[in-house]
Amino acid sequence: MGIKKLFALRGAVRCINSGEDIRIQVIKLYDEILLKNHIDEEDIVSLIFSVTSDIDAVNPATVLRKEGRAGSTALFVNQEARFQDSLDRVIRVLLHCYLDEGRTPAHVYRNGAEILRPERGA
Repeated sequence: MGIKKLFALRGAVRCINSGEDIRIQVIKLYDEILLKNHIDEEDIVSLIFSVTSDIDAVNPATVLRKEGRAGSTALFVNQEARFQDSLDRVIRVLLHCYLDEGRTPAHVYRNGAEILRPERGA
C-alpha cells in the first residue's frame, strides 16, 4: 500500500425540492465522487453538505445514512448563505478523504451545477 495524503474534494448537484429527487441526486453525486477518485468509504474522514434555502424536503446526510452509505463518516449539513444572482436548488459537498499521494482529485459537478465550476465539470 502506498502513502496516502488528505484531500478535500468538491462537488455539487442541482435538484428539485422533493425527497425522491434529492435522494437520487445525492446518491448519484456521492457515488460518482467515490468512483472517479477510487475512494473506499473507510478512507473518508468527513463530509460537509451545504444546501440552498430552497432545498428543505430532506436532509442529504439523512439520505446517505438511510441508503446505508457513509456509516462511520462524520457528516454535517448547513444552509448556504444567500447572495444575489446565486444559483438555486443546489446541494454542495466538501468531502475530506485519504487518497494515494500523487493522485489528482476529480471534483464532480452534475445536473446543472456544472455552471458553478465549468473547469471542473463532469
